[in-house]
Amino acid sequence: MKMGEEVLPQGGTKCYDDDGRLKRSGTVWTASAHIITAVIGSGVLSLAWATAQLGWVAGPLVMILFSFVTYFTSTLLAACYRSGDPVNGKRNYTYMDAVRSNLGGFKVKICGWVQYLNLFGVAIGYTIASSISMMAIKRSNCFHASGGKNPCHMNSNPYMIAFGIVEIIFSQIPDFDQLWWLSIVAAVMSFTYSTIGLGLGIGKVAETGTIRGSLTGISVGTVTQTQKIWRSFQALGDIAFAYSYSLILIEIQDTLKAPPAESKTMKKATLISVGVTTLFYMLCGCMGYAAFGDLSPGNLLTGFGFYNPFWLLDIANAAIVIHLVGAYQVYCQPLFAFIEKSATERFPDSEFITKDIKIPIPGFRPYNLNLFRLVWRTIFVIITTLISMLLPFFNDIVGLLGALGFWPLTVYFPVEMYISQKKIPKWSTRWVCLQILSIACLFITIAAAAGSIAGVVLDLKSFKPFATVY
Repeated sequence: MKMGEEVLPQGGTKCYDDDGRLKRSGTVWTASAHIITAVIGSGVLSLAWATAQLGWVAGPLVMILFSFVTYFTSTLLAACYRSGDPVNGKRNYTYMDAVRSNLGGFKVKICGWVQYLNLFGVAIGYTIASSISMMAIKRSNCFHASGGKNPCHMNSNPYMIAFGIVEIIFSQIPDFDQLWWLSIVAAVMSFTYSTIGLGLGIGKVAETGTIRGSLTGISVGTVTQTQKIWRSFQALGDIAFAYSYSLILIEIQDTLKAPPAESKTMKKATLISVGVTTLFYMLCGCMGYAAFGDLSPGNLLTGFGFYNPFWLLDIANAAIVIHLVGAYQVYCQPLFAFIEKSATERFPDSEFITKDIKIPIPGFRPYNLNLFRLVWRTIFVIITTLISMLLPFFNDIVGLLGALGFWPLTVYFPVEMYISQKKIPKWSTRWVCLQILSIACLFITIAAAAGSIAGVVLDLKSFKPFATVY
């Protein structure tokens, strides 16, 4: 604390918070914006397909159920930002810090593995999605030029490689706080393509004058009984993926000013953002299903439910690619930071790992080139690109990611940390209710994972690795 600075009741000063960091300035509105930006991503594009598998009754009900579970467990997680006292307790800056403070031991390692494997998987999913959108631009122009006569088949590999090259360049941005401009651009793009998808769905319904679909979803006959079951399970994973943001909830909460207590502000922000997101998802999922019924494509803007106006589709798909370039970095930076911090702690005397080479850039600050960062991040992007070329199945990968991340990160750890922090007695009514919620969500996760794996196995029968043609 500096001379003459006024000490505030909560332990901070006018310029610094109680942990010695610069005063946080986040509000309920900035937190809501961060959450909405993180949540409304490429997952929204598979919701029409997910609704088609479940039907008019179960589809919207499952979306509402996931929104309720996400909201409830997010409020439990928000209560774990500070250990002990909710106003003056020790701050946890990351999800793993919260698990370490409240649960400790082996559970911290499990959390780390699940969290970072999920981030690795998201990088693969985003590479696949971006290549499909790049091909969709070329295909929509090809369809338009040939009047729909040319099937316009093409290989996805060059597009994945192009995306990988762009990510290798952007991955050299040193850390998270220098990504703000990329995040803003990505956020604008996500609203752009989601709104175009919604508008095209409404337009299609208005054009045909009929609302397609059935109460129970895709009919047996169009698919087999077994496929119907597996696809319904996979739809659960797709919806779970569309709602997942627990990975970054604590980091968002760490931007909030106090008083009031950060957990109170975060609960309000979660209610607003999950409410807005659910409304948006219901509109996109239901309008897409109403437009195409059983034939709803796995990716609303690239599965070619829509052919015209082709220029609007091009704008939407270009927006998806730009959004995914930024989203890839936002999700991978915590993984980059974790690996680089671990390497520095393990080999503190290695110049290859710790030394920065200053490269002068005219008109800008010098760029700090770190050889370890350059080599390892490049290898990471190459690996995610190669895996994407082996498994280019957008829907199944999205479902699998949603399934693997949903129960442990959105439900299990928040419930266990809340029980530990609030010292809820074992076998009390509250404890039993929380455990029932956790077990029910575990069953949903297992079902969704099984459905997605079955989808990948089915796809592998018709797709050739490194030779996928759409």
